[in-house]
Amino acid sequence: MTVVDVIDYGAGNLASVLKALRASGAEPRLVTTPDTIASSGALLVPGVGHFSATETLGEAWRHALQARINAGAALLGICLGMQWLFDGSEEAPALSGLGVFAGRCFRLQSDTVKIPHVGWNSLDRTPAPSRLLADIPAGAYAYFTHTFAAPIGPECTATTTHGGSFASVVERDRVFGTQWHPEKSGDTGLQVLSNFVALAKGGR
Repeated sequence: MTVVDVIDYGAGNLASVLKALRASGAEPRLVTTPDTIASSGALLVPGVGHFSATETLGEAWRHALQARINAGAALLGICLGMQWLFDGSEEAPALSGLGVFAGRCFRLQSDTVKIPHVGWNSLDRTPAPSRLLADIPAGAYAYFTHTFAAPIGPECTATTTHGGSFASVVERDRVFGTQWHPEKSGDTGLQVLSNFVALAKGGR
């Protein structure tokens, strides 16, 4: 069984994430210090709330995570965890993200729909191939809850529209992100987590 190290930095919906990972065939393990991921093959950065919460993921975490990425580990960021994989966010301009994906997260704006964006919305595939969305039908729905979002770039494999369009799935090598919550998205979410577990084992 694939062990997925779930980083507990005080900003995640951990109970639901752990339960969904178990249902997807993984063995989740909560980790709270960077030294515990020295040999991790699969990592998950959860997160809900303000971008300032990522300040806890300081230099030691950054070095440890980058080392695992360089070693070929698979990494999945969820919601705030995905936003942290970018350069940063307008929500906390003084803080830097991990910088795996280029660009800064921005505040959703709309005169016609409510912000924050809370509820079910569609995943609209881009022309870029997606391993994370394997076996998920086009236009599948997922559950969102956020005010800030990531820009659409070359590594974006699905977008979603709420007022404007934003990146809802990103992929680069073995690093992945979902702006939505797989642990709250029914069969679609379980399939994505199963795909991630398979990728972590080198199966896709």
